[in-house]
Amino acid sequence: MVFPFSLFSDFDISLFKSGTHCRLFEKFGSRIVISEGQSGCYFSVYAPGAKCVEVIGSFNEWNGKEHQLMVRWDSSGIWEGFIPGVNHGDLYKYRIYSHHDETIRDKTDPYALYYEIPPKTASIVWNHETLLKNSDDKKNRRNALSSPISIYEVHLGSWKKKSEHESLSYLELADELTDYVMSMGYTHVEFLPVMEHPYYPSWGYLCTGYFAPTSRYGLPEDFLYLVNSLQKNDIGVILDWVPAHFPSDGFALADFDGTKVYEHPDKSKGFHPDWNSLIFNFERPEVKSFLLSSAHFWLEYYGVDGLRVDAVASMLYLDYSRNEGEWSPNEFGGNTYLAAIEFLQELNKSIYREFPDTLMIAEESTAFSGVTKPVDWGGLGFGLKWMMGWMNDTLEFFSRDPIHRSYHHLDISRSLTYAFTENYVLPLSHDEVVHGKQSIYGKMPGDEWQKFANLRILYLYMYTHPGQKLLFMGNDIGQTTEWNVNQGLPWFLLDRVPHKALQAFIQSLNSVFKSIPALYENNYSPDGFEWIEYNDFQNSILTYRRIANDGSSILIILNLTPTPHENYRIGWHQNTTLTCILNSDLEEFFGSGFAFQNRVLSSLDGFHGRPYSVTLSVPPLCGLIYVENTK
Repeated sequence: MVFPFSLFSDFDISLFKSGTHCRLFEKFGSRIVISEGQSGCYFSVYAPGAKCVEVIGSFNEWNGKEHQLMVRWDSSGIWEGFIPGVNHGDLYKYRIYSHHDETIRDKTDPYALYYEIPPKTASIVWNHETLLKNSDDKKNRRNALSSPISIYEVHLGSWKKKSEHESLSYLELADELTDYVMSMGYTHVEFLPVMEHPYYPSWGYLCTGYFAPTSRYGLPEDFLYLVNSLQKNDIGVILDWVPAHFPSDGFALADFDGTKVYEHPDKSKGFHPDWNSLIFNFERPEVKSFLLSSAHFWLEYYGVDGLRVDAVASMLYLDYSRNEGEWSPNEFGGNTYLAAIEFLQELNKSIYREFPDTLMIAEESTAFSGVTKPVDWGGLGFGLKWMMGWMNDTLEFFSRDPIHRSYHHLDISRSLTYAFTENYVLPLSHDEVVHGKQSIYGKMPGDEWQKFANLRILYLYMYTHPGQKLLFMGNDIGQTTEWNVNQGLPWFLLDRVPHKALQAFIQSLNSVFKSIPALYENNYSPDGFEWIEYNDFQNSILTYRRIANDGSSILIILNLTPTPHENYRIGWHQNTTLTCILNSDLEEFFGSGFAFQNRVLSSLDGFHGRPYSVTLSVPPLCGLIYVENTK
């Protein structure tokens, strides 16, 4: 028998229907409660097109005839009820009878905290009290945009395998991944979507459980333990989050109650042609509340440091991946999707209001203006944005044979013309090492020595360019093949000197990045960067300064060809001694060991429009970082 019981107040219903409820995880789903002296479970689900909703599960032999929910009187479309005797760990689904057709739909709970291991699909009653709120008092310092942020992007299932078909568990990752990230010196990890998803090769980007970490690697508490393990060692945790689209699997959100509850009913707005997936209806307030609550949930229950919002560009434009005639303009005749823009603005406003120390990061691949500007200034309100232009230009340049680079020299400096228009993250992500694109190592020209030399310059350029940093797993050990989600990383490569040396170089880069304020304090201001010479195309050499708040600065030199240069002259702004703190050509990094000056003195011999200059040797295919000490 189902007893009347409700967790919804009139205020909850008002927020839900206005599209601004951010805590629906406290209302919807399954919750262990005591009602009228009986222990059991309260269930609630949004199904406005249903004529009957039953709860079926392991506690009633999947026959819900006696366990029907009741629809609320307030036209909210919410069905709810209490079933005594249901316990933590019981399996369940909603059996939905529609007003619109004769199909009976057995659906998983959109708000479940835990699901069966795919390909099984049942929801699991999970006691909310087992997830204790994570508290981390270091977030303010760690996540400040004026702090060094070096992100290690990870797919949990393929980082390391115990066997061909078995990944590490959350608990095993808590030990091994934490140790690795600490040893490498990264400040943050970013997980490809951990939210439950039925199709493993989707990498998690086709989610069906927006409030549940995938059960493939353990319990929800185990995932919380992994997050805690990283954060206790001052490593921030960022989750990839996908509000742009969802899969059309019949057991989940699609056609939920016989109507388009979660997807937009207009196919031009509700179907994604690139991924054969469904697009959320951002014009429906209840769907906006669902997504807002999902975002808040991961910050509230798991205490993560931030969310990287996937595929933002696909949300912003009505004509995204559509031909003429396949879309309709907005009310002002433009191609932007106003409802999606409003949702993203509300998302960021609500997150920063409740969790001010959070990193909200947009994967946005167009020139949409104001992605990281505050909403009050007309922006989307994100904290950071992936710098896709830098990634494309840089990888294209480095893929060229050095003999041709002089003809494309200005391509490598183009990013500085817009580097301060947004708050950028420089990504060398999973997307660049799949689908025939080759690994980052594979993109580099030349023999093995040149490939590794180019990799070291690429990474040094990345770490000294304005913006925060992101490297996908495998990039830091010189993975030679594309990433394969079904295989663990090729850790055996570290038995070879070039790969081990590259790993050591990344460790050194992270150490230098975190210890030199000039490399991070002014990432988002032109005051923190100055070209010395970007037009030396004949030698394919770039020289520039990074500047700290106190005026101290460092010199960066990139030699983009295998030709060494002795007595190379560089203008400098003051009388100093310059000391090299990182040379990518050292033998310990698998470099050539070309002779260079560890310390150089400036002379009163102006050059490059500056009153002083230094003269030094520049090794082949090399990056150098010098710090200055004022005399």
